[in-house]
Amino acid sequence: MILSASIKEKSFGANQLYSGVDLEIQNGEKVGLIGRNGTGKSTLFNILNGDDNDYQGEVQVKRGAVVISSRQEHHGHEDKTVLEYIQGDLPDYKRLTHIIDTYPNSMGSNPTKIQTFSDALVRFNELGYYQLEGEIRQAFETYQIDTSNMHRTLGSLSGGQKRMVELIKVQRSRGHIALIDEPTNHMDYVAKQAFIKWLRAADEAVLVITHDRDVLNNVDRIIEIRDGKSYAFRGNYDTYLRTNKGQITAEVITYDLTQKRLVTLAEDIVRFRRMKEKARTPGTIRRFKSQEQKARDELKALSGLEKPSFWIDQESASGMNHKMTSTYDKYKATNIKVRTRKSDGTDNGQVLVKVDKLSLGYDNKVLFKDISFALRAGERLRLHGRNGSGKTTLVSAIMAEAENKKVTSKRLSGQINIENGLRIGHYEQEIAARYLKLSLSEALENVLRDKGLPISAQHIKQLLGDYLFNPVVDGDMPIERLSGGQKARLQIISMLIDDPQILILDEPTNHLDLPSIEELENALIRYHGAIIYISHDSFLASKLGGATIGIG
Repeated sequence: MILSASIKEKSFGANQLYSGVDLEIQNGEKVGLIGRNGTGKSTLFNILNGDDNDYQGEVQVKRGAVVISSRQEHHGHEDKTVLEYIQGDLPDYKRLTHIIDTYPNSMGSNPTKIQTFSDALVRFNELGYYQLEGEIRQAFETYQIDTSNMHRTLGSLSGGQKRMVELIKVQRSRGHIALIDEPTNHMDYVAKQAFIKWLRAADEAVLVITHDRDVLNNVDRIIEIRDGKSYAFRGNYDTYLRTNKGQITAEVITYDLTQKRLVTLAEDIVRFRRMKEKARTPGTIRRFKSQEQKARDELKALSGLEKPSFWIDQESASGMNHKMTSTYDKYKATNIKVRTRKSDGTDNGQVLVKVDKLSLGYDNKVLFKDISFALRAGERLRLHGRNGSGKTTLVSAIMAEAENKKVTSKRLSGQINIENGLRIGHYEQEIAARYLKLSLSEALENVLRDKGLPISAQHIKQLLGDYLFNPVVDGDMPIERLSGGQKARLQIISMLIDDPQILILDEPTNHLDLPSIEELENALIRYHGAIIYISHDSFLASKLGGATIGIG
């Protein structure tokens, strides 16, 4: 065992996050950490790496073991170059560098300092720090980040670029256990395969927060945070789905029996009270009074039990018998409600978007040449290529043409033709900056106003409720304070709010939890309009299908 944790209680104000989270990580083990958005996965990381000590419980790390964790926030590091930032977080790098740089000018003939300096040189070499800059450069190239970014300040990078820097830092640290949060968000398929290859081969133990099913299929074990507790599943994602079905089925049956028992106890209390009132002998009265009190005590104990969050993936749930399906549907966890109009068969198949021999670039750089396609109502089209190949640039050019705006890239040749008045729902990787300072309710008001739709408090509350926001509490939450999953749900609301004729999706499954991904996939499958999508999620691509256009 390299790390263990037993968190008895963790709260934020009156909101209890954990009531019993227990985990153990073994040497070299690869573990996926999953859970619904808001269940406290990132908070658990902060506890494990020592950043959060406000909890009841205990965390134990094997003596001498080095824990490396990816950061979510970079306050205080913005002015460091990327190379300096990575170096500064590596185990023992600062101390060893200080000794190597300063001792030659001060140690003289001091034997203690000479030995310390000699030991530092040996240790620096053992850790491979003499080759460090070259290794970091190679990692940048592997993950397709321009190596010039190594010498830029960390604060000048995008959120996606910072995430990649964190991943490179963790991998190069070569600690004993690595804590990595959502590493494949914003990765292309080549970079993701490189990460999975590293994950399989890494000597260190890895605990990774992810809902990327490609990654989850390459772990040894999955830990799920649910209802304030932790549940461990041996094996990868496919094994998890099978095991989860059996476990949740048993829990649903138990919960259903408990609900029936509550009804019986309430009836017993009334029956025993009436029998007590009708009794004539003291012994009989005492017996019925005792039975009534016993039923009351059991009713009170069972009534205090909260309903667990039940979720079984759609494919596994389809194999249950009718009675079990009915029981599960009665109690299953609330999911987002993605409302899309189904195809009614009346779509006339008109061409909505036509791209003819299009070539785009910036300045003297050509991103791609001679891309052509025609997208009709009801069709699906996947844009596939590496990061930087021009997929998002092509989407931006289509949006600019539809909105009659100036395109930011340079059109070298070709044409884009858009159906007049076409309503487009656009899912971007990041929320527009103009919304960040607004509250959730204010942002939705702005979305409705921008699309010329009527605004009402009731409609906004319904939208919030449909996407698992608390209409009373969350409406005043600033957008910049929302989690990645919450921001993703806001993006979906904005995309679908005016019943668009075409959806353009840029990595829509990033940040969403597994039940939300499944609901989004179902909505996209039944959606009546056309879809252009960018995704390196192989599961989503297999569900949506359609033609594929290679970019770059």
